[in-house]
Amino acid sequence: MKGFIIYSTYRILNGKPCVVLYGRLENNESFITINEFQPYFFIETKDQKKANKVTEYKIEETNLKNFEENDMSKILIDLPKEVPHTRSDLENAGIKTYESDIKFQTKFLIDNKLQGSLEIEGDYDLTHETIDRIYKNPELKKTNYIPTNLKTFSFDIETDKKANIYCISAYSKNYKKSFIISKNKVKNSIICEDEKELLQEFQEELIKFDPDIITGWNVIDFDLKLLKEKFNKYKIPFILGRDNAPSKLRIESDFFRTSKADIPGRVVLDGLDLTKTSFIKLKNYKLDTAAKQLLGKGKLIDKLGSDKSKEIDRLYKEDKDSLIEYNLLDAELAYKIIYEADLLDLTIQRSLLTGMSLDRVNSSIASLDFIYLQRARENKLVCPSNMSGDREARIKGGYVMESKPGIYDNVIVLDFKSLYPSVIKTFNIDPSKYHEEKQKGDIESPNKAHFSNKEGILPNIIQDLWEEREKSRKNKNELGRYAIKILMNSFFGVLANPSCRFYNLNIANSITHFGQELIKLTAKKAEESKLEVIYSDTDSIFIDTKTEIKEESNKIGKKLEKEINDFYENYIQKEYKRKSFLELEYEKCYLRFLMPKLRGSTAGAKKRYAGLLENDKIEFVGLETVRSDWTKVAKEFQKELLDRVFHKKEVTNYIKKYVEDIQEGKKDKELIYRKSLRKDEKEYIKTTPPHVKAARKLEKIESSIIEYVLTTDGPEPIQNQKHKIDYEHYIKKQIKPIADTVLSFFDTNFEDVIKGTKQTSLFNFK
Repeated sequence: MKGFIIYSTYRILNGKPCVVLYGRLENNESFITINEFQPYFFIETKDQKKANKVTEYKIEETNLKNFEENDMSKILIDLPKEVPHTRSDLENAGIKTYESDIKFQTKFLIDNKLQGSLEIEGDYDLTHETIDRIYKNPELKKTNYIPTNLKTFSFDIETDKKANIYCISAYSKNYKKSFIISKNKVKNSIICEDEKELLQEFQEELIKFDPDIITGWNVIDFDLKLLKEKFNKYKIPFILGRDNAPSKLRIESDFFRTSKADIPGRVVLDGLDLTKTSFIKLKNYKLDTAAKQLLGKGKLIDKLGSDKSKEIDRLYKEDKDSLIEYNLLDAELAYKIIYEADLLDLTIQRSLLTGMSLDRVNSSIASLDFIYLQRARENKLVCPSNMSGDREARIKGGYVMESKPGIYDNVIVLDFKSLYPSVIKTFNIDPSKYHEEKQKGDIESPNKAHFSNKEGILPNIIQDLWEEREKSRKNKNELGRYAIKILMNSFFGVLANPSCRFYNLNIANSITHFGQELIKLTAKKAEESKLEVIYSDTDSIFIDTKTEIKEESNKIGKKLEKEINDFYENYIQKEYKRKSFLELEYEKCYLRFLMPKLRGSTAGAKKRYAGLLENDKIEFVGLETVRSDWTKVAKEFQKELLDRVFHKKEVTNYIKKYVEDIQEGKKDKELIYRKSLRKDEKEYIKTTPPHVKAARKLEKIESSIIEYVLTTDGPEPIQNQKHKIDYEHYIKKQIKPIADTVLSFFDTNFEDVIKGTKQTSLFNFK
């Protein structure tokens, strides 16, 4: 029987440690597997005698080696809780331990090559109250099974201002249920006399429904936190899982860490957190905003602002039917967001790729750890224990050329596909193949890091992922492709993170140094073809073709793509005795292109430009239009201004009229700043940015994103604006800089245009 792992833990049964896996089978039944497993870690074989002077250990010989090719021995331990003490005793005696920091159940999953799905062979027991099948010491095998039948339970709680619960509603596929405290009947609801009865009814219903996934919006920090407090108040055991173990919460006190819930046998996926970690950008992460953008449907109460709680109170007193409708819709929206926006499917794909549980797929360090440790064992290798590195050291960034400012016609862009993963593969960059001193036949990176030419683990992982991505492309599995892209692109950042087991600044910097060398060499090869490179970024070069015909630019781009790829194929073989996996691609042609100057300078900007594409779409990079800390009025102004410039339309009257509209109050709704707090507002001591000043004027901070306007009395939150808007601020700080970015190329400026002191026909140029 095939199944999907929802939750892993361990138990001591009859004195023996056992790994316990909970999940859902392909036939829709729930399962537990219980497998005996012995804790262990490694030391170098040469340290055995020294170890036995500390105490008599159970030691097993192996055919494994560490990265330095020394023989390794396995230390066997009776119970998981003894591992930290044993490790400390050995390390205090000067004996280095290997893989001694891996969680017991994680080590079991790695050893059995289980990544999300599994195939179970063995007898099972049917006598458990809440689990359909219990397997004891079954044979577990890896499988490619993709679950489509996980049960999800979305719920939402409504309260008064004092956190007294009015009602709870739950939603799932073909399922709706609501609980409300009331003396009278309420449509489609289970009536409860008081909070205690409501909690007990809800608890019983959740356990009876038996979900794999519990979700909601801000469900851990609000709903589950409130439930736990209420369960404690009424001395009800906080049991929501598939056994009698209490559920646990780890609530983070600020906006910048994710709270976690540990509910045995189930996983909690907060819809809000899942939206963020699936790289979906919203102006804020309120349920109403997410529902409107992702579903085209909002909440029932969406225009009340700070009066929402008053409306909830009124509904409870006067119209409980409508309150239940509102409450149930919130649960339904959270459910539909994770399904209809494919967030759950993406999360499952990431789990199958990395071996991470559904609530940990965003843990890039743990993901690489899991995959690499598994591959290392296949290669008869043992990995080091995780040692925190030097957090002060810095990684070298990618090369970014100082641009040549101007407005151009027919600029082509050539881009390396997946540059850093292809660098790792091409130059065999791998922790197990790294040498501090150069050895015969080694590959030397530009920063003098050295790697064996014998194929490494990380390059092979990337090769396999590449092949999987190609399969996903052929099968039109866009979620699979996206999940693989996320994972591959995370590897470089992980190697540069001091919290990673394989952290090594020389290894991480070798990737960026190779990247820098390659982008410079690519620009040089283009210039050898008598082309002008006006800008190059981490993995791209921008070329002014100096042609007026788009088709001619396309020919140049395709020709250059082939010539440079052929060059690298020969160059890598000759210089490094390696096959090149570098792939330069002619990506696009900008029919019109703006490369701005640095403000107040004649030098070119970096990572800031805009270009008009063939489909008449303008693409913005790094400019105000795509920056979250600029107002809607600035973005709207910039989009229209550049559209006019790129299509060679007059702009003078447009600029003047736009400024007048601001001054007359016609753009007030578009003057809102949105800025995230990076820490608690009380922690801003040395400086107090405008959004922090605005935040301090709120009665209660309910989101890390502060929305405010600049008034004659400084920044004020939109929920509590008391003074008139300072229009001159917006004209001077938002409109003028954007206008001058363009006007500077036409020998004029914003002040001259507004005053009308210069000839303002802009298109008397090349």
